Amino acid sequence: MVRNSLNISNRTVTVFGAYGHTGRFVVAELFRRGWTPILSGRDAGKLNALAGAYPELEVRLASVEDLVSLDRAIAGARAVINCAGPFIDTAVPIIEAALRSGVHYLDVAAEQAVVLAAFERFLRPAREAGVVIGPAMAFYGGLGDLLATAAMGDWIAADEILIGVALDSWKPTQGTRLTGKRNPGQRFTFSNNRLERADPPPRTWNFPAPFGQQDVVGLSLAETITISRHLRAPQIHAYMNLAPIRDIHNPDTPAPAAADESGRSSQIFLMEVIVRKGGTERRAVASGRDIYAITAPIVVEAAHRAVNGLARTSGVVAAGEAFDARDFLRSLAPAHLSFQIQ
Repeated sequence: MVRNSLNISNRTVTVFGAYGHTGRFVVAELFRRGWTPILSGRDAGKLNALAGAYPELEVRLASVEDLVSLDRAIAGARAVINCAGPFIDTAVPIIEAALRSGVHYLDVAAEQAVVLAAFERFLRPAREAGVVIGPAMAFYGGLGDLLATAAMGDWIAADEILIGVALDSWKPTQGTRLTGKRNPGQRFTFSNNRLERADPPPRTWNFPAPFGQQDVVGLSLAETITISRHLRAPQIHAYMNLAPIRDIHNPDTPAPAAADESGRSSQIFLMEVIVRKGGTERRAVASGRDIYAITAPIVVEAAHRAVNGLARTSGVVAAGEAFDARDFLRSLAPAHLSFQIQ
């Protein structure tokens, strides 16, 4: 049972890293849904510049090197959403601050090591505190986990879970580039019922339109960790098509540019999850625009459900473990994405 120690009429959420590219989408989504974001982060100039667009909102300067400032930033909030990467630097101190304050914590981390550490280090303290710690409630991690859980349906176990991601391009933010530099080397895949330091071999993937057949390579991000924590399958592999991989490795690829009044870029995405058991195959597919922008409604919906006692359990949780996956996906459609479960 998730405890709600503060007045349920309190609709305040601290957003750490509020002035970053994804943080701005999160602040706008909270504001649109009637929540009161507290704008927080370590850069006073950027915070004050953002506050110019939201003069009614409170600004609280905070740094992960100053634990007192973190406690002040979270004080009185129902939850904290961490949008400040690299999460290898920010996740642990902000989770600890959330636990000290007894509030829910969610982040948008894609780094496998960060998500795995959250599960291993904070599962028991979070349960004892009766709060939700939700790492990777984002395009990477959260969406794939929700689709896999929805596709799994009433199956207790499967033989294999495959996640395919297709992007027409990937114009990375400065934070994405910095995160890549802070997380070098080989990452985890899930094979033979355990995490292994290996990459699945390249293959082809026949995506739905508009992508069609694509060469794909192993994608070692947060969904491998989150799915393996609560869905039973000896093989869990994620893949991405080659165009965005080339973009992210090219130092001259520009940052994302707004293509509409919401700030979304023109980038399109498609994520397909295949769950196999014996000779039977189930699929779930989601598509939409801008992997950074779609992260905002995912993490805000997760925060809404955690604060309002709609999580199935407290502790460190994956998206599909904590929430009704199909209902969660329906809450995102059609405004933010389209999805099908077959």
